[in-house]
Formats: sequence, structure tokens, C-alpha cells
Amino acid sequence: MKDILGQAIHDHYYKNPPHKLWINNQYGPKEEMPIETYFRDEDDMPDIEWLALNECRGEVLDIGAGAGSHALVLQERGFDVTALEISAFAADIMQARGVKKIITADIFEFKERKYDTLLLLMNGIGLTGTLENLKVFLEHVKSLLNKGGQLLFDSSDIAYLYEGNMPDTGKYYGELSYQYQYNRAKTDWFPWLYVDEKTLITIVQEAGFDMEVLLEDEYQQYLVRLTVK
Repeated sequence: MKDILGQAIHDHYYKNPPHKLWINNQYGPKEEMPIETYFRDEDDMPDIEWLALNECRGEVLDIGAGAGSHALVLQERGFDVTALEISAFAADIMQARGVKKIITADIFEFKERKYDTLLLLMNGIGLTGTLENLKVFLEHVKSLLNKGGQLLFDSSDIAYLYEGNMPDTGKYYGELSYQYQYNRAKTDWFPWLYVDEKTLITIVQEAGFDMEVLLEDEYQQYLVRLTVK
């Protein structure tokens, strides 16, 4: 798949001719993704991200680190944090911004070492794509956690998108497909997951985790901590 998000992050950082980053979906009109969102300072982060950063402990793996904004905050606070990112373009920008430890890899293939905190923000858990793949992911990350370690991530219940008329597609309503569009280029369609709390708790319990909801807002967004039972 073309690394369109990484290219957009790269161009924004180096002030190359600006283009808009669009996200195409299959439920409504395309939406613009402001690229500066990936470059936010701590003061500009929403409460969910701010709380997640405050809840980090020990050695941290920031999964899907993007332009490195969360890793930089943790680094400034004295954490031993490693940023993991599949995009080589984004990894280059993190290095330019001062992130000290960067791994360019697919989280599903990464098994080099263990951490005390695994962090996935900006609905990073969405990278699992489907409920079935979420189960695969949870089994995999057990091998990346030190004893007593935690997995922190946010998601949201997107039932509101359907205004009470749930689609009869035969699949979970939070399993969506997206496509990035930037400077006349498009990615392939890719799956992305939003999971409601009730569905999530069933899955994590079956996978052998305890779940604690740390924050829930009025937009059905929430932050959870998972720990292995």
C-alpha cells in the first residue's frame, strides 16, 4: 500500500507544497484529516490522550506513533519510550523531531522485547481492523508485556453514525473501510475498527485480560487499561 499518510506527514514537516489529506469512507462524504493533528503539543491534546500519557509507567512502546508527538511528551517526562511505526516516512520525521528510540515495523510481526506499557492513541487499536483480528492482536501483545504490564488505548462507539438504522451487512457495525487520498494519490481501501465497550469487555475477558475504563466522554469515546489476569 502507498505510504500516503507518511508522505503527508513528511511534506508538512518540511513545508513542501501543501495538499489536503482526505479520508474516504463508505458511509458518507469524504472528510479532511488536518495534518497538523499529528504534530500537536501536549497542551493541544484532548483529555483522553492527556490522561493516557499520565497513566504510562515503566518502559513504554508507543504503537503507531505517527509523527512522534506522544513519544516526545513521554521522553520529555523522562520515560524510556520507543516509538513503533510502520511508515518509513513518518519514522524519518520522528527522528528529525528528536525521538530517540524508533522502530520501523509492523506491530503484528514485532516480538523483539517486552515493555511495561503498550500505548495506542488516536484510536490506534483501530489498526486491528476487525473483531477477529483484535483477538489475534490481544494474544500477540501478551508476549510484549512484562509481568504486571498494561495496554492503554482509546476507542469509541460509532452507533450514532447510523442514526438508529444499523446496516444489515452481516458484520460488526464498527468494522469500517477507509482510504487515504493525498495529492492525487490514493491508498487501497483498508479496514479500521471502532469497538463499543460492551463488545470489547467480552473479547478482552475471553482473551484473559482485566479491563478498566479510565475515562469516558459525552461522544462515546473512552480510554481503557488492559492487564493480563
